[in-house]
Amino acid sequence: MSNLLINYLNKSLTAYHAHDNAVKLLQKNGFVELKENQEYKIKTGGKYYVSKDGSALIAFKVGKEFAFNIVASHSDSPCFKLKYNPEMKVENYVKFNVEKYGGGLLYSWLDRPVTIAGRVILSDGDSLESAVFTSEKTFVIPSVAIHLNRTANDGLKLNPQTDLSPIADVFKSGGLMEELESFANGRKIEDFDLFVTCNQPAFTAGFDNELLVSPRIDNLTSAISSLEALIACNPKVISVAYIADNEEVGSSTKQGAGSKFLIDTLTRIATALGKKDALDLALANSFMVSDDNAHAIHPNHPELSDPTNRVRLGEGIVIKHHANQNYTTDAFSSAIIKKIFSQANVKYQDFFMRSDMPCGGTLGAISSRQVSIRSVDIGLSQLAMHSAVETMALADYETAVNGLTSLFNCKIISDGCKKISVEF
Repeated sequence: MSNLLINYLNKSLTAYHAHDNAVKLLQKNGFVELKENQEYKIKTGGKYYVSKDGSALIAFKVGKEFAFNIVASHSDSPCFKLKYNPEMKVENYVKFNVEKYGGGLLYSWLDRPVTIAGRVILSDGDSLESAVFTSEKTFVIPSVAIHLNRTANDGLKLNPQTDLSPIADVFKSGGLMEELESFANGRKIEDFDLFVTCNQPAFTAGFDNELLVSPRIDNLTSAISSLEALIACNPKVISVAYIADNEEVGSSTKQGAGSKFLIDTLTRIATALGKKDALDLALANSFMVSDDNAHAIHPNHPELSDPTNRVRLGEGIVIKHHANQNYTTDAFSSAIIKKIFSQANVKYQDFFMRSDMPCGGTLGAISSRQVSIRSVDIGLSQLAMHSAVETMALADYETAVNGLTSLFNCKIISDGCKKISVEF
């Protein structure tokens, strides 16, 4: 079992936690922080990271040659966001008033342990500081007993305003503010971005403990595997791990993949290396991997998968294809990543959605609007995507780290639009 993966899943309750835990890992491995409002000072052989709004980051290692191999993932997962004035009194209960964040599988949140986590904006005089907060308390969103809803097993429709409010307490109100004030330690609480998030610990399942069951497998497994690969790699070019926020709500934020964060950072890297005029040439020899998870064939509903392209847990990295380009993969980018994986003896498999079912998107196509380079969509296979708790095969995580390390170690050379070579 990967202790790094398990710890990251358990501790990264929100995108802010995922960012801070990633920063701690990078700093532990010698990465130097760059700041957006300061000039970048970088050198060949160096390793660096830059943050955006406390929930997105770009980390990179500088190889000797000027081109980029990029792995893009995201830090957020479906959950519920706490509204202002969150406490609601109903009979002797105090409930939290929440709204949906992203497209979660709503029924999966019922009767599970949840907590409050996110960031709190504190002031001490004229300055404002963002501090990551995790409640020490556990809460629950109770379901309605079958005796009171006899048709529940015929199809359950949940209303986010009335059915998905966690119980804060019975009789007592004000508990959250008391906890926040204790956390603030004398500073003024100016504002917050707080979420109801699942805090059930990750666990293994199966006779051989081959399955990992955890909140936030989508997409923190991609984020942490990209960082582990970046730390392990010895790059020829500039290897980049990009962890964006807000993918689950469209990516159109300053810290999302629809922003200029990526292209601005690549431009500033080029400028710091004295190669700004060569950036367009470098991008022609660059490659991007959009790394977001994929649907495995479901044991109870195999009919929901494509009839000739069956994705299975434990069978390696998934390469995702879609005719209408919901995924960025084309034949050329697919062939490139398969060549890279084959060289590293990494297993892979191909995913297509059933032709009569809609296909979700990833941050790959959105990132391509800002950085026009050849791209492929990949991910790990999983079950119950967007559930409060999801399932994957543990063996696939090591496969992902090895595959991404091989990508970061290679050099891709373009000879126009019809010929590309991969140098290992």
